[in-house]
Amino acid sequence: MTIRVVEHEGGWLQVDIRVRLPDGTRYRERLKAPVQSKSAARRWAEERERYLALNGPKQPKKEVPTLEDFESRFISEHVEANQLKPSTAASYKSRLKLHIRPALGRLRLDEIDKQSEQRLKAAMKQFDPGTINDTLAVLSRLLNCAAEWGVIGSAPRFAKLKTRQTEIEFFDFDDFERLVDGARKVDPAVLAFVLLAGQAGLRRGEIIALDLTDADFRRGQLTIARSDWYGQIGTTKGGKTRRVPMTKRLTAALQAIRHLRGPRMLYQRNGEPVSENTLRSWLERAERAGGLSVTGHIHQLRHTFCSHLAMRGAPAKAIQELAGHADLSTTMRYMHLSPGSLNQAIRLLEQRDPVGGNSGATKAEEKRN
Repeated sequence: MTIRVVEHEGGWLQVDIRVRLPDGTRYRERLKAPVQSKSAARRWAEERERYLALNGPKQPKKEVPTLEDFESRFISEHVEANQLKPSTAASYKSRLKLHIRPALGRLRLDEIDKQSEQRLKAAMKQFDPGTINDTLAVLSRLLNCAAEWGVIGSAPRFAKLKTRQTEIEFFDFDDFERLVDGARKVDPAVLAFVLLAGQAGLRRGEIIALDLTDADFRRGQLTIARSDWYGQIGTTKGGKTRRVPMTKRLTAALQAIRHLRGPRMLYQRNGEPVSENTLRSWLERAERAGGLSVTGHIHQLRHTFCSHLAMRGAPAKAIQELAGHADLSTTMRYMHLSPGSLNQAIRLLEQRDPVGGNSGATKAEEKRN
């Protein structure tokens, strides 16, 4: 540690302090002394040196932005920079605009804490727990980015609300056949749509984005690589390409609608590509023609695909890969439909040991004897 006092023209004094900080790093500080004599300047510098050795240099306090001021940076430098899916980006922006900004927008980022979490939950009390949890996830992502970028020291952790698992609705085997018959009566394209969702498990966006070249009739399989979101084409929900074998009647239905209108698999009669509204209308017409209750619930067809596989004994891992579930827990929601799954599990306990093998207890007894 060294101190030098330097006199400059004009009569003012500068102190030059070199010191080792508490973390072991060497630090140099040159300051104008607030006194006139060299002896007083040295005494002042010695006090400053002791302070630095114990506490380190005082850091200038950062100006922490409010949430609403930081939001645009979060959108441009995280959401857009990382090219999040259009649907994900829209969800982030919507939750920020409708829920997070009205409740917490005027708070500085370093003021957002557990109490702020409760304020947001209270403001959204009319929404279901899943919606609130998704909104908290967006807020958490924003604050984590702020922490990673050095805007705040750390981000708080939020507690999710408990969600109640809803009952899965699907067409049973008889009703699905009635739906297929109804679709056949309406239009060949409607039949292809019902089978793409109900016998291949495609999501609505994946059906809209499906190209003619995605159907490999020689191998008998579909390649699912893209998804549509209000006219914007991106990756599938899990971000992965999957391949799904086609049933014979799906193969026949797709071969029956081959056309030269454009690259997409499905088009409306006016030559325009199909949309979510088109598919909903097609499903309602098929339900009506099949003598079923009219719901227009497109995703119910995907539930039907997974449920029928489980009911016919398909392994959970196979269903997960065919449906493109990112998490096996999603697939497990269908497995209670698997025939005799619980009984089969218990029966495993009644199986005899393999020939020539002994149980752990038997081996222990032999050792004692």
